Amino acid sequence: MADEQEKQVETTSGKKSGFNIKVLIIGIPLFIIQLVAVYFITANFLLSKMQSSSNQEKAKSEEVKSENSEGENKKVEFGKFIYVVDDLIINPANTDGKRLLLSSLGFDVASKENEEELKAKDVLLKDAIISVMSSKSLPQLANMAYRDTLRMEITGKIQQLMPKVKINTIYFSKYILQ
Repeated sequence: MADEQEKQVETTSGKKSGFNIKVLIIGIPLFIIQLVAVYFITANFLLSKMQSSSNQEKAKSEEVKSENSEGENKKVEFGKFIYVVDDLIINPANTDGKRLLLSSLGFDVASKENEEELKAKDVLLKDAIISVMSSKSLPQLANMAYRDTLRMEITGKIQQLMPKVKINTIYFSKYILQ
């Protein structure tokens, strides 16, 4: 039995415990080939597709701009037609009616017809404003930088309800959180 144990010790000590050289010989070149293949695929196919799609988007936006400029040869005048919504009281989200926002807004529109349509659909307009602003939390409404986002969301909501109305900008004449 002692002879068997000596043979096992000799066989285990005869094996080298270390790094396998086959990994260096085969693994590293395969890894480099994969890196090169990924680089060429990315550079030749994906980037060219991304650039062509961005060029198509630019061309579409230039077409829209040219159509808008052809349709409207006159320059947009800000402040000429303003429809005012006075003193809306809004409960911000998650305040349980304990906090309020008092707000008055002015809608700068492109034409007298747009102003008349806003006047005719005053209830829809107020509902759109209240639904957008009441969905916001108190920290969002208190943030001055967030007002531009509010303007865009309100404009988007009104464009859904009244697609013919062109809103140049929205002005906040009162904005009081309590």
